[in-house]
Amino acid sequence: MAKRDFYEVLGLAKNASEDEIKKAYRKLAMKYHPDRNPDNKEAEEQFKEVKEAYEMLTNPEKREAYDRYGHAGVDPNMGGGGFGGGAGGFGDAFGDIFGDIFGGGGRRGGGGGPQVYRGADLRYNLEITLEQAAHGYDTTIRVPAWDKCDTCNGSGAKPGTSPVTCTTCAGHGQVRMQQGFFSIQQTCPKCHGTGKIIPEPCPSCSGAGRIKRNKTLEVKIPAGIDNGMRIRSSGNGEPGTNGGPPGDLYVEIHIKQHAVFQREGDDLHCEMPISFAKAALGGEIEVPTLSGKVSFTVPEGTQSGKTFRLKGKGVKGVRSGYPGDLFCHVAVETPVKLTEKQKDLLREFERATTEGGAKHSPQSKGWMDKVKDFFE
Repeated sequence: MAKRDFYEVLGLAKNASEDEIKKAYRKLAMKYHPDRNPDNKEAEEQFKEVKEAYEMLTNPEKREAYDRYGHAGVDPNMGGGGFGGGAGGFGDAFGDIFGDIFGGGGRRGGGGGPQVYRGADLRYNLEITLEQAAHGYDTTIRVPAWDKCDTCNGSGAKPGTSPVTCTTCAGHGQVRMQQGFFSIQQTCPKCHGTGKIIPEPCPSCSGAGRIKRNKTLEVKIPAGIDNGMRIRSSGNGEPGTNGGPPGDLYVEIHIKQHAVFQREGDDLHCEMPISFAKAALGGEIEVPTLSGKVSFTVPEGTQSGKTFRLKGKGVKGVRSGYPGDLFCHVAVETPVKLTEKQKDLLREFERATTEGGAKHSPQSKGWMDKVKDFFE
């Protein structure tokens, strides 16, 4: 069966640019890839056809010969050597798709050198009080960090010696593995992507070129920060590999449980115990807030569970234009450890309210009516 025209295989015109060729190849290779079409011989043959067309048309010399003489102008042996041969290999077309799988998020250094990797991010858990979260807080933290080894000046080699080029990858930091017609480029297992090996490691850092020390950092906690929020300290994570940029440090905020308040977003809640007499007679009471004490009047006949809202006495969140509210939940306190005189006074009070009828206990009357209706 005669070979199809390479431009026809990729669905392109003869004046297609290299970017258009790569784009067409990505689309068709993903469509016909054997992993997506198991046991489909037709798809496998189409995948090989697409691959050959791509390799020919991304090689300037082969493309020129093909454009002038067609299939007769190219040696067929030059098109079947696998994905890694010549310009426009599999890694070039799919590096942006599979880079995280095969390359670990790194990038190649200049001139085909070893892979360059960004350092890992670090997390630091910082516990603060509710008051510190509400008003803002400046503090310092100590975190482990890697510094250049003073003994070897960061080379990792014993003083008087030097690292040598890795013989496995010839200093590239990458090796290519061939599995049938599928080729994978991965980090060199011997030099771990550095392109160098150290025959005599530094005794101080064991060849790492760096040693771990603690460093002190200043952290500014913004007013209104909430539990679980993170503050990023740029560049204070793990250092990069082979000259790559360092990672970041994320300070995660954990707010301690407060003795009085519970926070819900920008609002605060507290339980406010008041005496039986205060609830019955009403009067002024004093309640705490994060900015000091405030007073308000409890109306006569306040029931347990009643909630009072103090507007603007909550927390002003980091993304809020105004503060939240404070909700005070009334808990009427039952007297304990009464003297005989106090008990007699309460018995007399009970008789007086009972004789006064249901007007003194509207909730009790309503509840009894519901119970009566239930049993009837």
